Amino acid sequence: MATFTRFIALGDSMTEGMCDEIIDGKYRGWADRTADTLAKETFNFSYVNLAIRGKLLHQVIDDQIPAARPFINGPETLVSFHAGANDVLRPSYQADVAFAKYERGVSDLAATGATVIVFTVVDRVEGEGKTAKLWHERFSAFNVNVRSVAKKYGAIIIEADDAKWLADLRFLAVDRLHLNADGHWRLSQAVLERLGKDFDPAWKIPLQPAIPKSKVRKSAEKTLWIITFVLPWIWRRVRGKSSGDGRSAKYETPIAWK
Repeated sequence: MATFTRFIALGDSMTEGMCDEIIDGKYRGWADRTADTLAKETFNFSYVNLAIRGKLLHQVIDDQIPAARPFINGPETLVSFHAGANDVLRPSYQADVAFAKYERGVSDLAATGATVIVFTVVDRVEGEGKTAKLWHERFSAFNVNVRSVAKKYGAIIIEADDAKWLADLRFLAVDRLHLNADGHWRLSQAVLERLGKDFDPAWKIPLQPAIPKSKVRKSAEKTLWIITFVLPWIWRRVRGKSSGDGRSAKYETPIAWK
């Protein structure tokens, strides 16, 4: 496998690193963790992370890809592209429109000669009901599109189906949407393994069965989750706001990474 001299990470909150540990005022995240290992292979390694929480697919394509293009130097530049989940969660989501945008993004990146990695997502979550069913329907179709586009443009795919047990809520932060520190670490190791790099095989070890919770505790936790995370999310949508408004990327230009 290739030795990369630069890693450019594009996307939304997942690639920004929410809700991993915070270092120097920034979320660490799977991409930073991946860069830690890639940097050990060459003395001149650099890293760019343009991901910003809350960004929609068209924003990643229209803003981040042009910003990344000047820093791409052929196949020795690794570019990760993970976007579209925020679109899928919108009530106004149109799959055909999103799929066409996604392909355009991967096509644009592939045309630069960079080594491109893309991701499928966990398409089934714990729980039942209309929300869980809708999640599965939308994200399973999203994954089919990702696989098709990756094959068409020669992108490396990080496949969520290879570790379905990562759907365990214990790998998520309290918002039940973003990975926690263990989740980010495991994703970074999955990426490194797929790239043929040094990785810790312990990432594949599932957690022990969870201790069952009482109905009262489940209900209390759900109520707290709705108040703390769901209602503020709905309020932002009503006002046309995003959690990423006014924010800049962690590393907008190449930074030496050791």
